[in-house]
Amino acid sequence: MADVTAAERGTVHASAVLVGARAVLIRGPSGSGKSRLALDLIQAAQGGALLFARLVADDRVHLQRSGGRLLVRPAEALAGLIEVYGVGVMRLQHEPSAVVGLVVDLAAADGERLPDPASRTTEIAGIRLPRLAVASDRAALPAVLTVLKSRPDAWI
Repeated sequence: MADVTAAERGTVHASAVLVGARAVLIRGPSGSGKSRLALDLIQAAQGGALLFARLVADDRVHLQRSGGRLLVRPAEALAGLIEVYGVGVMRLQHEPSAVVGLVVDLAAADGERLPDPASRTTEIAGIRLPRLAVASDRAALPAVLTVLKSRPDAWI
């Protein structure tokens, strides 16, 4: 339940991308690739692998429980900004808020080839959400795309 207090405090270290109708909330330690995965998802939509993807927030997000859903929005000072490794901070179009539909945990200690079913969900602010745990030695994008495309009705 540590996520509940973090969400209630205000901002948390994470990135978020709206993919179709729901946001992917990307968590992980510093340097784990949160910004890289956010950019990868946006570029996947530009390349046709996803119907739509737009940045919600990079680095710091506000999480809020509302009507049984978890909402994500950017920290005001960082709205529309994303860090691109080797390039610097760039401005992108962004969404002011979105409903979280999937949580991706990068560099996750429980990221396994065949995950335990209990690790496939998480609870944030009392809201149960699907979760994908990605080990630190694995590329996140292929697994995230697989999850997103396995339930297209939830993302379009």
